[in-house]
Amino acid sequence: MKHTSGISIAGLNKTFGAAQVLKDISFEIAEGERVVIIGPSGTGKSTLLRSLNFLDRPESGRIRIGDLAVEADKASRADILALRRRTSFVFQNYALFANKTARENITEALITVKGMSKTDANNRADAILLETGLAEKADAFPAALSGGQQQRVGIGRAMALDADLMLFDEPTSALDPEWVGEVLDLMRRVAEKRQTMLIVTHEMQFAREIADRIIFMDGGKIIEQGPPRALLEDPQDPRTKAFLRRVV
Repeated sequence: MKHTSGISIAGLNKTFGAAQVLKDISFEIAEGERVVIIGPSGTGKSTLLRSLNFLDRPESGRIRIGDLAVEADKASRADILALRRRTSFVFQNYALFANKTARENITEALITVKGMSKTDANNRADAILLETGLAEKADAFPAALSGGQQQRVGIGRAMALDADLMLFDEPTSALDPEWVGEVLDLMRRVAEKRQTMLIVTHEMQFAREIADRIIFMDGGKIIEQGPPRALLEDPQDPRTKAFLRRVV
């Protein structure tokens, strides 16, 4: 059950050893908004997503999802679990359980995180597999699925949680080119439901189509942000201009 009315990130900082990867990151996401993050490799985009549900623990900053606010430096295990219940994550490398079927990969979190009964979880998983075009693969293990099918199971697992915020970390970058289209099509269908989404991607055309707003990051900072057309066609900062010249 969703209960957001928007998301805010304030003053988020993250270091690995001597390197500061996130530098005072602050921005807001409205309920139902689709925000895409672009920028050079190694600039902190994936770390930002992972910090939002403490897969990587930020040193400082505040994350608020609806009525839940978590201070990074004081976050208890219960706080982190509460935050994870409000978010779902789609990984670059699918992160499916190799020893579980497509259906079981979806039901796992429904049972362990959401506390659903096995029957309800199976019913929900089967509805999601139908929606993602994978109904006939319910009993298949990941090794028997193409990369595109595995990522669709990964997205289905995130959809099933009905989270306030869906996080997508470069969901097509590990795929062979032939499978990219089917994954992007599924993401478009998710977006049409006005699901709140934060997406890191290097697919510029897709970013232009799906985003309400694009954020450009470089060197661990937000450099500029705006509606897709404005940011992609008339960027203001020299770093954004240089990046777009290279990728567009």
